[in-house]
Amino acid sequence: MEKSVCVIGAGPSGITALKNIHEKGIKVIAYDYNHDVGGNWIYSEKESHSSVFETTHIISSKTLSQYEDFPFPQEVADYPSHEELRNYFQAYAKAFNLYPLISFNTLVQSCVLNPENIWEVTTVCEGEEKTENFTDLVVCNGHHWQPKYPNYPGEFSGEFLHSHQFKKATPFKDKKVLVIGGGNSACDVAVETSRVSKKTSISWRRGYRILPKFIMGKPSDVFASSMTFLPIWLRNIFAGIMVKIATGPNSWYGLPKVNHKFGATHPTVNSELLYMIRHGKVKPKPDIERFDGSTVYFKDGSKENFDSVIACTGFVLSHPFFKKEFLNYSSGPVPLYLKMFHPVMANLYFIGMFQPLGCIWPGAEQQSKLAASALTGEWQRPQNIAQLCEREVSQPHMKQLATSRHTITVDFHKFLRQIKAELRKAKPFKKVA
Repeated sequence: MEKSVCVIGAGPSGITALKNIHEKGIKVIAYDYNHDVGGNWIYSEKESHSSVFETTHIISSKTLSQYEDFPFPQEVADYPSHEELRNYFQAYAKAFNLYPLISFNTLVQSCVLNPENIWEVTTVCEGEEKTENFTDLVVCNGHHWQPKYPNYPGEFSGEFLHSHQFKKATPFKDKKVLVIGGGNSACDVAVETSRVSKKTSISWRRGYRILPKFIMGKPSDVFASSMTFLPIWLRNIFAGIMVKIATGPNSWYGLPKVNHKFGATHPTVNSELLYMIRHGKVKPKPDIERFDGSTVYFKDGSKENFDSVIACTGFVLSHPFFKKEFLNYSSGPVPLYLKMFHPVMANLYFIGMFQPLGCIWPGAEQQSKLAASALTGEWQRPQNIAQLCEREVSQPHMKQLATSRHTITVDFHKFLRQIKAELRKAKPFKKVA
């Protein structure tokens, strides 16, 4: 049977998968629930697939956040806004003529591998259900769209929402706001609400390191990339020292002490939170003990009343088009070779399902090139791939805290080197006319 490939998603990972597979002359189509290319970076004031809000900027610099085959325009900001990113992804799709290969406003409802090893993909578009067969399936549905909610005793009677639902700060004008979390979204939301709220507090259950966006005038990831020749453990030691020099200890800001090594959690990159705390605009609070109406009780014995609680507590790794008994990575380890190859199903690929200490898209682009080479037979799956998949879990790039957030973490630079090393093993290929 002639190769036919289904790509799920036309976000940053989906379009580079589509581009690299199509360039090999393989029949391919992408399905996307959105109305245009961009995935998470298509901002809307209404709740949607996107988790970005009005003032969102990426936390990695443009230098290390661009496709190898399609650099950012020079005028783009060091840390691009969601609008600049949407324009960039749509320009990429136009430059490589991908729009004719994408079916928009289409929900992938189910993907079933039949006894003949063919994928039966059922989609719904404008109420019409359709099932098609494909030899291969490439999953690029992202992992920042299904909210993960915290679970505390009691019930909060005020407004309770997840950061996925937060779109702008204006609705929180003159309100008492509590933000839960110490990750990038939490710090951004706390900063934005503090500009208009009566009071904004931020609750941390443990200490987080806050990295500045610039070090010595350079984007922090560009500055850190000068140390990539070092082993990861040594690089992390130097990075930790540099952050402490730049910001000082958390105790200076009334924040919990960091009790883990640098690299043990995903970094939080924000140059305004500590500024806002020291200017009295954001008030640090410890972990929550319980809710009781509009009152929040904290583990240090204090209590306060709030109008709104915004939970910035991450997302669930979800693939709703698979039956859970067939495949479920929502909790526990993710044993995929190079975060993309399944140990058994050779016609299933995951692109962009990793969390680098950096940007996803450059790695997704290299994964896509490798997937395309595998589809043509240029690159062969290792015979010991099951063992390699298990090694992904037992020997991660860095030891991190045992949370669901850290099951797919990779080191940005090491991950790129690993995939490019595999690409160099590929045999020459002549494109199908």
